[in-house]
Amino acid sequence: MILTSRLGQRWHQATAVFGLFGLIAQLILSLSGIQVPAGLADRPGLGLRFIRFFCYFTIQSNLLVLVGVLPLALGLRGAHGSYDRRWWRVVRLAGVVGITVTGIVHWFLLRDPDAMINFGWLVDRVLHLVVPVLAVVGWLLFGPRPRIDAPTIRGAVAWPVLWLISTLTVGGLTGWVPYPFLDAEVTGAGTIVLTLIGITVMFLGLAFLGWWGDRRLPGGRPAPGEMPRTGAGDQSKIGPTVRDRFSSKNPE
Repeated sequence: MILTSRLGQRWHQATAVFGLFGLIAQLILSLSGIQVPAGLADRPGLGLRFIRFFCYFTIQSNLLVLVGVLPLALGLRGAHGSYDRRWWRVVRLAGVVGITVTGIVHWFLLRDPDAMINFGWLVDRVLHLVVPVLAVVGWLLFGPRPRIDAPTIRGAVAWPVLWLISTLTVGGLTGWVPYPFLDAEVTGAGTIVLTLIGITVMFLGLAFLGWWGDRRLPGGRPAPGEMPRTGAGDQSKIGPTVRDRFSSKNPE
């Protein structure tokens, strides 16, 4: 059984295309020196630029969205030991929540309304606005669900925590941070702590909001082995395997 509807598959395909375009275009711009993300203005060597490129929360969240959405875009099946495993569910949740944080933080903390409109501006909007909207709306409308439980939330939250720890460690050792609001010399240590607490709380809140919506939003597909969701009293939509399982039981 395909996990998403035909429209859902097309939506996930669009998400994958925009995400892949944004990541490749931004990597080319960064490595070529034509346009670099905030924090790379010191123009380090090519190898160091390549490594730092993947240190950005924006890049990592877009990568997670891409990995999570590719099986859905390709219409792969989720049962019988294929991609629909714990690791994919963690990646899917981390990607959706992470890209939501990316969009919110960019809009309120990093967006430059006076930025020159050029190709770099377009790529920036794709990574920070287009992909977040496509990913979140795609999850809301097409799922698949239910896919979120406590272990999935723990796994998803581990990623931003590790990112924060590694980012602050590298910043303390080298003086380089990927975002201006993480620079203690610019904003002050107290502001950094408050910002990080706010981002962490926001990530946790969004993850639990996703868990809540995962069980209440319509249009999702059941996980392998779970009973499909149907309207009240509508037994005709229950697959034969589930119906046979119930009908085969002897009344007690």
